[in-house]
Amino acid sequence: MEEIVLVSDNHGQRKPLEYLKENYPVTDYFIHCGDSEMHPNQLSGFTSVQGNNDFFHAYPNERIITIANHNILVVHGHMHMIFNQPQQLARYAKKVHCDIVFYGHTHIPQDITVNGVRCINPGSIWHNRDGSKPSYMIIHLDDKNIEVEKKEYKF
Repeated sequence: MEEIVLVSDNHGQRKPLEYLKENYPVTDYFIHCGDSEMHPNQLSGFTSVQGNNDFFHAYPNERIITIANHNILVVHGHMHMIFNQPQQLARYAKKVHCDIVFYGHTHIPQDITVNGVRCINPGSIWHNRDGSKPSYMIIHLDDKNIEVEKKEYKF
């Protein structure tokens, strides 16, 4: 199984990302769903996309990566959602032949399947808007299984 550390919306806070790198030194992938508000050099080791608050650095708006025979769309989400609901995002993922979407933006952790597309949002590792603790996710992935574990980050 491949292991992915999935994070989003740290909004310039460096310590949470340093924590992840220190505590998951042998993970296969670090993926950031945008709004890091950090220079790409500060995201060394992370695959990242552009968030709506990433004004000063050039990240791609989306990435498609393949892990364990899954095509994964990585976006921030602000350009693909209506009322913070992932239905439109899932339709777009299908259009670009992806079966999983990693996204952020809402600051609310979520793991749901919409029209056959697994939509996974780690929430914000800085501040969640639903009253839950700051969070990230650990994902274990193989050809047949997707295991998602929400983790709390304590400052």
